Amino acid sequence: MLSIRTLAFTLLAAAAGSAAGAEAARFGDALTGGKFWADFRYRLEHVEQKNALQNATASTLRIRPGYETGAYRGFSVLIEVESVLAIGNDDYNSTVNGKPTRSVVADPEATEINRAQLAYAGFPATKLAYGRQRLILDNSRFIGNVGWRQNEQTYDAFTLVNESLPKTKVTAAFIWNVNRVFSDKHPAGNFKMDSPILNVQYSGWAPGQFSAYAYGLDFANTPTASTRTLGLRFSGATPLAGTTRLLYTAELARQQDWKDNPARFRLGYYRLEAGLAWPSFNITVGEERLAGNGTVAFQTPLATLHAMNGWADLFLTTPAAGLKDRSISLGATALGIKWLAVAHRFRADRGGAQYGTEWDLQAVKTFGKDWSVGLKLAHYDARSFSVDTDKVWAWVETKF
Repeated sequence: MLSIRTLAFTLLAAAAGSAAGAEAARFGDALTGGKFWADFRYRLEHVEQKNALQNATASTLRIRPGYETGAYRGFSVLIEVESVLAIGNDDYNSTVNGKPTRSVVADPEATEINRAQLAYAGFPATKLAYGRQRLILDNSRFIGNVGWRQNEQTYDAFTLVNESLPKTKVTAAFIWNVNRVFSDKHPAGNFKMDSPILNVQYSGWAPGQFSAYAYGLDFANTPTASTRTLGLRFSGATPLAGTTRLLYTAELARQQDWKDNPARFRLGYYRLEAGLAWPSFNITVGEERLAGNGTVAFQTPLATLHAMNGWADLFLTTPAAGLKDRSISLGATALGIKWLAVAHRFRADRGGAQYGTEWDLQAVKTFGKDWSVGLKLAHYDARSFSVDTDKVWAWVETKF
């Protein structure tokens, strides 16, 4: 890890010496000529589960201000602070507030540095960034920011993004720590790792975008979680008659043990989707498979998992027998509101046991560019996995 971080500093230092000119006439102009932003999100989340846990109600406010300087000789600095506050009684298990008898709502109170990075954009079609930063690749299935939770997931990393080739974006990174949603107060609030990742996207073909990726996740404290994943993804849309579009996604990946993982396994993954879209309505059907052999299963610990296998969040860790998720989603815009309904049927990849079914519904209304309000529901009906679960969310958000 030290050699990679030293190399990152060396590259940035070399960049400083080789910069052709200043983008700001003076250093002071760069410091004061940047941009400021802030977003505020209040959310009420209620959870009921058919088990011994008491119902949970979390009323939280997230405040996230940030500032990025202007560029000086290609360099810029970004810093962003994030604070999560419980409003009223914290009648929920935030994972760190000492209320284990209630259901979990993973929005702990905390104030932390969300992002703090030094960036350099002086090379042609290239950006380097060092420090704490946001990473979102493809659909966030493997690398995401978990933006749904109040405390965002960010990465301590060195990244290089290059777009020199036509219609091609190459993202290479080395990650040494993941700042998870549980905050620094939780023993598992950070993933210490030495993890190189590579993602190449090509969008030069009209029907859609190709991605090829290699993610080597080497966990320092939990070697049993260390894996290497190689995959290909294609997603896009093609016009049909009139205003109708055909939607499609196909993704394949292979995961195996890596570095100090004592287990030996090779597990597959696929995601297949097809749908139709009109200006104010769309329908998509799909199946996602994360293989399991009964002992270990295909895992994606850095994903934005809330967006994947049901909003009730019961499959954040893939069961040892694996997971097959068949789904159908309906999206519409009516009365100025964006509606989304999703139905899931979950079963085991190995043995075919029926895990359960889930129904999700969301409605979001925006006001101008800066305000939005939303209502969201999730109902999970358990068969052989976990317990019946109902969740309700209501929120209001503004950004400037």
